[in-house]
This record gives sequence, structure tokens and C-alpha cells, in this order.
Amino acid sequence: MEEHNKESSHHIIDYGTYVFVWLLLVGLTSLTVTIAGINLGDYTLVVAMFIALIKASLVIAIFMHIKVEEPIFKVFIAIILITLLVIFILTFADYSFR
Repeated sequence: MEEHNKESSHHIIDYGTYVFVWLLLVGLTSLTVTIAGINLGDYTLVVAMFIALIKASLVIAIFMHIKVEEPIFKVFIAIILITLLVIFILTFADYSFR
């Protein structure tokens, strides 16, 4: 058990990475606001959701430290994302055929 604790304590992310990711998130948020003001027709929502997916991935990987966690956490995240994708597909399919 001590060996596992030693291994997980070595994953230190420097402040520069946090600042870079934070600036990237601010930039992507600005891009989302800009895209919302541009008329892309039916693609506006798709582009905004894609940018939101990138931002969520950065938060999960860096700020929540899933990037350096055990693989079981990555499996749980994958299951959650698949479930969310199915919910989105069913919701948009229901909305499209009304």
C-alpha cells in the first residue's frame, strides 16, 4: 500500500500548466461567445457543443487530475461520456422529429 502512495505523490503538475490551461479555457469561452453572435444556421449549436466538449476535457484531465489517476477512473469517465452522448442523441432525435 505504501508503494501506491509513493507513486501517486510523484504526479505534480506545475503552475505554468495550470495557468496555460486556464488561459486556454478563457480563450475558448471567448470563442464560444463569439460563435453565438455569428449566424451559422444549424451548425451554431454543434460548434458550441464541440467547444464545450474541449473545455470539459481540459477540466477533467488537468484540474481533476484524471490524466494521472488509475485506469479505473478513466473507465468510469468513458461510461459517463457514453451515457451523456446517448442522452444527447435521443434528445436531439426527439426534437428533430416533432
